[in-house]
Amino acid sequence: MLIDTHTHVIATDTKRYPLAPLYGRQSDWSAEHPIDYADMVKATKEAGVDKSVLVQASSAYAYDNSYVADSVAAHPERFTGVFSIDVVAPDAVTKMKHWMGKGLTGMRIFTSGSTQPEQGTFFAEDAAFPAWTYASDTGLSVCMQMRVKGLPLLETVLKRFPKARVILDHFARAEAADGPPFAAAAPLFALARYPNVYLKLTHRPIEESMKGSATPETFLGRAVKEFGANRILWGSNFPAAKPPLPELVAMARNALSFLPQNDRDWIFFKTAQALYPALAK
Repeated sequence: MLIDTHTHVIATDTKRYPLAPLYGRQSDWSAEHPIDYADMVKATKEAGVDKSVLVQASSAYAYDNSYVADSVAAHPERFTGVFSIDVVAPDAVTKMKHWMGKGLTGMRIFTSGSTQPEQGTFFAEDAAFPAWTYASDTGLSVCMQMRVKGLPLLETVLKRFPKARVILDHFARAEAADGPPFAAAAPLFALARYPNVYLKLTHRPIEESMKGSATPETFLGRAVKEFGANRILWGSNFPAAKPPLPELVAMARNALSFLPQNDRDWIFFKTAQALYPALAK
């Protein structure tokens, strides 16, 4: 079994699904090499991926999750979806209920990324607490697109909402080139003490583990040691990541080849099934 927990789809029909990127700038990847859901089905079959999580492309559609929802509805046997909303808006919980009602099973808070390099702080404001409360009460997994710089502020949220299941996309872009003991990634590993925090292993931390004094065994092995394989899940970031999906799968398998099979099973599908029960069906 292989589950990809981080993919993006972009519609070819821009009239039905108009582009309206968050922060006003569309990401380069979504403009240069978009993939619609039909091509995503084809790509996943060719790569041996059994099921996928379609994550809202905020840098293309902001908070309009219609295409992700329609993609999941078209192929519920292969996809589940993660929506994005304005968590500080007065109607945040209403919007959460709406998209969950459309069959989406996770939420993403986009606080920093390629189109927004500055680390946002809004996710820890009082106005966001109703959204955090609802996510915590319903068991909704929350993906955080953020940087290491914002992790101390995230910790204040974790203390307030100890049952909220939080997934750090791309290892929060932690750097590893300094090598063991990975001082630059210390804020990331410090969050291992919160049992509700999970790490999403994409091509970014894998590539980071091959820089400078780091190796996959030292950096990714440290992540497994601190968090446990049952709190790490793999995602390709396809097609935002440039390599074809089969190459991204091979990259991940090679990087984790030092781990025992049971740990790899958790990272490649079991953790995903625990966080997104729809994938276990």
